[in-house]
Amino acid sequence: MKMQRANGANYSRLKHLVEDNKLHTICTSGNCPNIGECWNSGTATFMILGDICTRSCKFCNTKTGRPLPPDPEEPDRLASAIKTLNLKHCVITSVDRDDLPDGGASFWAEVVRKIKEVNPTITIETLIPDFNGEEADLMKVIGAGPDVISHNVETVERLTPLIRSKAKYGRSLGVLKFLSDHGAVAKSGLMLGLGEREDEVLSAMDDLLGAGCGILTLGQYLKPSVNHMEPAEYVTPQKFGEYREIGLAKGFKFVESSPLVRSSFHAERHIGCRE
Repeated sequence: MKMQRANGANYSRLKHLVEDNKLHTICTSGNCPNIGECWNSGTATFMILGDICTRSCKFCNTKTGRPLPPDPEEPDRLASAIKTLNLKHCVITSVDRDDLPDGGASFWAEVVRKIKEVNPTITIETLIPDFNGEEADLMKVIGAGPDVISHNVETVERLTPLIRSKAKYGRSLGVLKFLSDHGAVAKSGLMLGLGEREDEVLSAMDDLLGAGCGILTLGQYLKPSVNHMEPAEYVTPQKFGEYREIGLAKGFKFVESSPLVRSSFHAERHIGCRE
C-alpha cells in the first residue's frame, strides 16, 4: 500500500488556508493516511465545532475532553475558505458535542446554509454524529439540504461496545433509517481488521441496506498512534475487492472498498448516487 507524500504546492496552500482561518480538518485530527493525496488535489474534510470530542472511541485520534463553546464566526470563515479554494464539492464532519442541548445540530444547519449561500453551486456531504438519536436534531441537518448525509456504524454489531464510546449499533441504524425515510441520501462506513468475522460484515451490509443506506465505504483500520489499539488483522486488497462485489450485488448503489479507503475519500464520486 502506497500513499502520496504530505507535501507539494497545493498541500501547502490548503494547509495555510486552514491554519489562517482557524479551521480544523479530520485529515489532521484523525491522522488520515490519505492527507497527501486529498490535499494535493485541493480537497479536505472540514471538522466543525472545535477539535475536542466528548466521546473517546478506541479507534479515533481526535482529542477527548471538555470542548470550548461553539465559535459563532466559524460558519462564515469556513464558507469563505471553501470559496477561496474554488471547491465544487466539500465534506463537513464534527466532533461529538454531547455537552450541547441539541448536540450541535443547529450549528450544523447554520454551517450548511452559509456554505451554500456563499458557494451556490457547491455540493455538500455531511458526516454527522448520532445526535443521540434525537429526530428533531436530525431534522435540523436534513432541513439544511446537504446532498449526502453520512453516519458511520464504524464496526459490526458485536464489536461496537468494545470500539465505540457511548454510540450504539442499533441507534446508528435508526439514524440512517430516519435520514433515508426523510428523503436524504444515506451513506455509512465500516472499518475492517478489528476482529470481525466475514459473516458479521455481510450481516452489517444487510442491516445497512435495510436502513435505507445506499452508499457504503469499507477500509482497513490502522492505528493512528502508538497509544491506540492494534489491528486484529490486515485484510487483503483482494478481500476488499470481494466485499465490494458482494455489496453491489446486494443492492448498494456505490461501494468504495480498499485498505486505504476512509469515509470521505473520493466522496465527490458519491454525489451521482442521489438519483
